[in-house]
Amino acid sequence: MRDQILSEFLDRLAARVPAPGGGATAALHVAQAAALVGMVARYSDGPKYDGDREVIDAVVAESDELRQRALRLAEKDASAFTAVTAAYGLPKGTDDEKKARSHAIADALLGACLPPAEVVGAAAAVVTLAERLLPVGNRNVVTDIAAAAEAARAGATTARVNIEVNLAGVRDEQARAELVATKDGVDGICERADRVTAEVRAGLSA
Repeated sequence: MRDQILSEFLDRLAARVPAPGGGATAALHVAQAAALVGMVARYSDGPKYDGDREVIDAVVAESDELRQRALRLAEKDASAFTAVTAAYGLPKGTDDEKKARSHAIADALLGACLPPAEVVGAAAAVVTLAERLLPVGNRNVVTDIAAAAEAARAGATTARVNIEVNLAGVRDEQARAELVATKDGVDGICERADRVTAEVRAGLSA
């Protein structure tokens, strides 16, 4: 997926195929958010920013890692959803086949929840970077911090939907509880992202 040109990926996304879908786009929202934060941090250079160099350098390194992590999650999500499709396609002619199919579907649905759950975590991490960078970053590109916060927000809310759609089929109670906690944390991520955007917008009108 990472080696496709954008138009090819969008053609694939628009096609009547199981994957990529919403889960992959959630991860790509976060990848773009991380890239935007990294860009602003790289523009925050020169003597003017020496006093905040430790923060800025940390944001560059962490945003680069998160961008690559999000790309991997986009690919993992596509693979996980393909596994769900395959599980539903298993034979169910005998009782043994029905039982095996049922277990395979439950395992595949749990597997399909895991990449978006990780995307939620990555989105939260990007919002944290935006919060850290906002007070010290280059004011000429400060709107891109808001853009990053909004992209991370979209990634988190999209990932939440992709957890919820598969959650009913997850049988592992501990895994289910962890997934519920993850999805329930998305509102907090959204509130933080909204505050970043609000602060950026307030600065523009000041």
